[in-house]
Amino acid sequence: MTQLEMARKGMISEEMKVCAKAEDVSPEFIRQGIEKGTIVVCRNSNHIGIEPLAIGEGLRTKVNANIGTSKDHVDLNVELEKLKIATDAGADAVMDLSTGGDLAAIRKAIMDKAKVAIGTVPIYQAACKIIAQKKAISEMTADDMFAVIEENGRDGVDFITVHCGVTRLSVAAIEKQGRVLGIVSRGGAMTASWMACNDQENPLYEQYDRLVEIARQYDMVLSLGDGLRPGANADATDRGQLQELIILGELASRARAAGVQVMIEGPGHVPIRDIEANIRLQKKICQGAPFYVLGPLPTDIAPGYDHITSAIGGAIAGAAGADFLCYVTPAEHLRLPTLDDVREGVIAARIAAHIADIAKGLPGARERDRKMSECRKNFDWQGQVDLSIDPQKAEALLEKSKSAEDEGCTMCGELCAIRLGKK
Repeated sequence: MTQLEMARKGMISEEMKVCAKAEDVSPEFIRQGIEKGTIVVCRNSNHIGIEPLAIGEGLRTKVNANIGTSKDHVDLNVELEKLKIATDAGADAVMDLSTGGDLAAIRKAIMDKAKVAIGTVPIYQAACKIIAQKKAISEMTADDMFAVIEENGRDGVDFITVHCGVTRLSVAAIEKQGRVLGIVSRGGAMTASWMACNDQENPLYEQYDRLVEIARQYDMVLSLGDGLRPGANADATDRGQLQELIILGELASRARAAGVQVMIEGPGHVPIRDIEANIRLQKKICQGAPFYVLGPLPTDIAPGYDHITSAIGGAIAGAAGADFLCYVTPAEHLRLPTLDDVREGVIAARIAAHIADIAKGLPGARERDRKMSECRKNFDWQGQVDLSIDPQKAEALLEKSKSAEDEGCTMCGELCAIRLGKK
């Protein structure tokens, strides 16, 4: 049985108990959330070497890090190091988005080393297989796509992004309205191109029951992808994005009815004034399904600093109810992220997630901030380092003031306001 099927029968699984302990809630709280569809537990039944991860309403806002090769950069050892850096920095999950090299071998190596839930985008592997055969992506068959999805499930992938909402109807909505930047999702663009070349409907939509059955077999969470997400602020919340969201809401209900857990992926580039509205729309249309957002990025002009842009948008999205933040690194829009980029992206996303948890009133979220303030009051430098979201950087930057006898840093020295207040 899947976690959802057990929840419906009133059963509390071991995975639910583990998640409840990690979240400091009751197992019954987790069970009820799974039953309602507002919480998912990510752990493929074949991936027993990791702790299950609960995502959803009433739980800590989670962070995902993307890693993976490209055709220009294929080095498995580097990707495994990225995996370690991401998890050491506090990522709750990692997605392997590889598009270069032996994708199956890379995925298996990452899963073998992983200590967290792993996600993938199977259409990447399906497309790369076809290209390796000197064929066009449009020559993929539905069986090619489903064979890779089955392989991912069998290998133990915990959640998969599937672009089921990229349909003739939703793509037509974009074409009629027009966009500045068009389709920016790789999976969405592949799917739309395949549909146009073959004059057929998206197989993942048309044969959705087949997809759901594979997911049910492995208790694999379906992350219904936003293949038509806006890649420019000017394109945010347009007809294509909303039409896709309506379709995803319908598909989420069908998956749940079959006992399969679902989360919904959300937009990338969204003006700051529209972020909360986007979250509320998703929650309404998709009946409270966990929302997994890329950023969002409230400006388009910060290449090199998009981890900061994303953290601003992510904090607002999380405060409004988003449950899962996909990190964005400083390298976004520019190159494949380096090891340092991965770490910076995770830390930025974790800051956003923590800010969101405070805004949500999550029990205990403010306690760490209060302890930090007490340590500052007492000039407890080690306490400040230990409580910081990035102790490594805090310790490296710390410079105590000799003129103030270590009571203050070198910013103010003996003029430290806290020191003067004590005297």
